[in-house]
Amino acid sequence: MASGQLTIDLSAIAANWQALDALTACETGAVVKADGYGLGADRVARTLAHAGCRRFFVAMASEGAKVRQAVGPGPEIGVFSGHMRGDTDMIGDLMLTPMLNSLDQLTRHFEALPGHPFGIQLDTGMNRLGMEWDEWVAVAEIALQQRPILLMSHLACADEPDHPMNAYQLDLFRQMTDGLGVPRSLAATGGIQLGADYQFDLTRPGVGLYGGLPFDGAHPVVRLDLPVVQVRELGEGEVVGYGNSWQAARPSPDRHRRRRLRRRPAPRAAGRTAPVARPDALPGGGADLDGPDHSRHHRPARDPGDARGAGRAPARRRSRRRLRHDRLRGADLPRRPLRAALHGVSARPAPAPVRGRAAPAPAPAPDPGSQPVIHGRADGPICARA
Repeated sequence: MASGQLTIDLSAIAANWQALDALTACETGAVVKADGYGLGADRVARTLAHAGCRRFFVAMASEGAKVRQAVGPGPEIGVFSGHMRGDTDMIGDLMLTPMLNSLDQLTRHFEALPGHPFGIQLDTGMNRLGMEWDEWVAVAEIALQQRPILLMSHLACADEPDHPMNAYQLDLFRQMTDGLGVPRSLAATGGIQLGADYQFDLTRPGVGLYGGLPFDGAHPVVRLDLPVVQVRELGEGEVVGYGNSWQAARPSPDRHRRRRLRRRPAPRAAGRTAPVARPDALPGGGADLDGPDHSRHHRPARDPGDARGAGRAPARRRSRRRLRHDRLRGADLPRRPLRAALHGVSARPAPAPVRGRAAPAPAPAPDPGSQPVIHGRADGPICARA
């Protein structure tokens, strides 16, 4: 074999979707954005449609064209980026369903495609896409009159089941959507595994379909085979790769070797896992054939005066981190249920306990001129970590 060979197991994608669907009592969709996580959105969507999936999600309207051609006119295709300028004809012609993220998108959609299906995305702390609390309160009554087919949000830390951000976002999502009579969706792969409280009417698994964490039970989808190019002996203390990013803790061989990519790059040699020693080298990469216990990543010390130095984090980043943890440790959410806001009710009950946690004590009403900010983490898993 003179070059690498990538094998994609489409049946494993179908099996992973069925396994995640079995964990819920609601409808299960599928995220096929970024060209089906790089595996071909058309073939992935067609496989999942045959397995029973009837709702798909893409990042942009342009991605919906390939999916629509693959699955035909029946299944619903949601667009996370909403109704962008210039997308009107594509959304209308292909019967795509934009998840509207702002007042501007709401206005554009209602004026350009009156009566066309749409959903609404709400921001519950991830600070990525969607309407925040104040914007949603301002437009909810008008938006609900147009009958959205879905209200959705996205969890920032669902791959960490005990992270307090999960309970925070669940509580806020409920306050923003309870009693509105519209189907809801909050959970992707990680959220599905948090339990029924997070699943609502529709789940949207993405990375778990392709064999990625946090779905531990996933079937491997991708296999990458690479040829051996060179074998060499390294002495203790010798370094490998750009920036000396890996250092041998004892004499060890360095070899380009077949590797199997599932959740972490894990080349194998003689039946043992060989940790990646040169993940930064393209097209080549190295593996430590002595195993995981005799290697370490190495970063040379920097001059304390270096502007890029590894000293203290900038003050702004440190203060944000403290703010995030202070708010998540037990501070109540200074919000009130949206249905109360729409009807002019000023009282706000304490949040219900979430997954065994005691409800925090009610907080005083917020200053109308202030908007609390929660800095959630947005470092989710990817399909194949390199």
